[in-house]
Amino acid sequence: MKTFRTKNGPFRQRQYFSPEEIESICVDELSKVGLYPSEPGPIRIERYVEKRFSISPTYDTLPDGVLGYTRFGRNGVESIVISKALEDEQSEVAEKRIRTTIGHEAGHGLLHAHLFALDEHPTFADLSDAGRPKVLCRDSAAATYNGQWWEYQANQIMGAILIPQALLATAVDPFMVPEGLLGMKGIPETQRENVARQIASIFDVNPVVARIRLAQLYPAKNGQLVL
Repeated sequence: MKTFRTKNGPFRQRQYFSPEEIESICVDELSKVGLYPSEPGPIRIERYVEKRFSISPTYDTLPDGVLGYTRFGRNGVESIVISKALEDEQSEVAEKRIRTTIGHEAGHGLLHAHLFALDEHPTFADLSDAGRPKVLCRDSAAATYNGQWWEYQANQIMGAILIPQALLATAVDPFMVPEGLLGMKGIPETQRENVARQIASIFDVNPVVARIRLAQLYPAKNGQLVL
């Protein structure tokens, strides 16, 4: 991790993790609690939270547009709360959104707990509960963050912990074909949507998450990402 001085945002310094660091953190975290699969398949993200933070995600009525939040104390993560509306929906799409929301909140727990432990309560936190600040995570279908680096980092963790890079490579390999004069392998453009849906099914995430992860690690030739 690197830090940079900044005059913008809630802190004097902004932390930065390289993509390689994010990938390594997620593999190490899953491996330490015995939840890194031997082959591509759904990550037991709720069990990971239980083993890593010694809490179980809970459900509560949250404001419109808020999918979940992480509450912090001086010893780190105190609770992860998910919107009860998602639980009540009882659909396959909602179940997968619950998984991604838990993964996102785990990202805050892994990367941002020290900000609260140091009493540097950031302005993006809800401080209505004195001594127990929390990060409210709002619903957003687009991969844009408007400078909210903490949300971008939590989503980086979410993608890497739910679809680890090495496991994705194994899952994608059957779809790879030689391309160009050098015969380098890639995903055929005509098959990208089919591959995304296959990956979504294998890792039990919604297709948009699989598309973003594929775009990160197997970018399309035209550089476009269709959500």
